[in-house]
Amino acid sequence: MRVRWYGQSAYLLTVGDRSVLIDPLQPNLPFPLPVMRDIRCDLLLVTHEHGDHNGVEAAAGAPFTVRSAAGTYDTPLGKVVAVSSEHDDVAGTRRGPNAIMVFELGGVKVCHLGDLGQRALRPEQAAAIGKVDLLLAPVGGGPTIDGAQAKRLGEDLGARWVVPCHYDTGGLSFLQPVDGFLALYPAAQVRRLEGSEFETDGLPSPLVVVPAAPRS
Repeated sequence: MRVRWYGQSAYLLTVGDRSVLIDPLQPNLPFPLPVMRDIRCDLLLVTHEHGDHNGVEAAAGAPFTVRSAAGTYDTPLGKVVAVSSEHDDVAGTRRGPNAIMVFELGGVKVCHLGDLGQRALRPEQAAAIGKVDLLLAPVGGGPTIDGAQAKRLGEDLGARWVVPCHYDTGGLSFLQPVDGFLALYPAAQVRRLEGSEFETDGLPSPLVVVPAAPRS
């Protein structure tokens, strides 16, 4: 699987000619983030309705879309389980709902946490997610979980690879940088990349993979 990070929580996952776009960025955001346009995908997933996650116009054509609602969906790429969760630690009363997206692509089970703000998963949420291979997790604190909480979630879900996102890459002062999260792991378990893309094939595990921040 090829994983491309666009900044914040936006990813394009590709296996062969099949691709999944998750949480694309709206244009003209008040943050130094890339502009996303005309991205071909078969499946578009939106975890919640905030502008740095629901830029659906970035997708080319008319992909099958699962948009910010919990449930189990049959899609052209297989089953997607959207797990109900909250964007804050006060039962969603401050920042609203968040749908954790779980699916398989190319034999890799993926979990994208969106802007999870709960201190921990409830047992029924963890059961609905199950064990995962690739965990895409916010680590910047503020409106989401922080690095320590993300690390614990990765361990609880048995993730082979954890990819941090939604942290301060420059000009995002409401989020913490990634360094505190990475300091929780042995150096040998962290791989910083020079580019914003990587392949899961051949990666050792467990491993924290840190793509370079895309240029705005």
